[in-house]
Amino acid sequence: MISLPPSERDLHAYVDHQLSDADRRALDTWLASHPDQAAQVRAWQQDAQQLRAALGGALLQPANPALDPAMIRQRRKRQTQRHLASAAVLLMAVGIGGFSGWQAREMTLVRPSLLPMTDALQAYRLIAQQGMLPADYKVADNGDMQRWLDRYFARASRLPDLTAAGFQPVSGRLLSTDEGPAAMVIYEDGGGHKVSFYVRPPGPKNTFLPRGSRSDGDLQAQYWSGGGYNYAMVSPVDTPVTSLLKQSQSF
Repeated sequence: MISLPPSERDLHAYVDHQLSDADRRALDTWLASHPDQAAQVRAWQQDAQQLRAALGGALLQPANPALDPAMIRQRRKRQTQRHLASAAVLLMAVGIGGFSGWQAREMTLVRPSLLPMTDALQAYRLIAQQGMLPADYKVADNGDMQRWLDRYFARASRLPDLTAAGFQPVSGRLLSTDEGPAAMVIYEDGGGHKVSFYVRPPGPKNTFLPRGSRSDGDLQAQYWSGGGYNYAMVSPVDTPVTSLLKQSQSF
């Protein structure tokens, strides 16, 4: 249980989604009446987002205390020159990643393709099927996945409501693509079947997509654009899950 006013440790835990729902609500209320501290927290959240996107697959490396976001922010706070802080983060990422870190990054950085939303299909395989990347956020009791997604894609469409098909959002992951930062939300039903909602910007050429679908091996992607972003729902092909999603008409 946190105390108010919160300590710096409490604020870091808030940014890193380590607080209970009750503590998070209490801090939300406190920050609403303390604009200076709220602005600092928002800056830390932006730093965390940029770190996740920049390091991408390097998060597959063994846990390293030097990469803890709270410790990185503390080091940057102590430095007097912003360019020195940026150089330190860069050197740290290169130093701990090495060749293996670059290979891991390549698994989450999708190259351009003539086929729409190839990155969404690849992300599903890496995360939902193979479990190769850990979640950035998991829904606990009364968790709010929409609120997590809004931190990084505030103008994006709302998360699809798949309750009619028996699916609920359970976890989220930030990714990096050639088009910019992306996010994938995993849905799961009572039988353990998984589908994903994927969102990313259209890229520098503003390549928006007409509504459509395509299959790729054992997966199917239904894709569209809106609100300045591209989206895809990815699910296994030729299973009851796919037909239920088509019947739900909720995205």
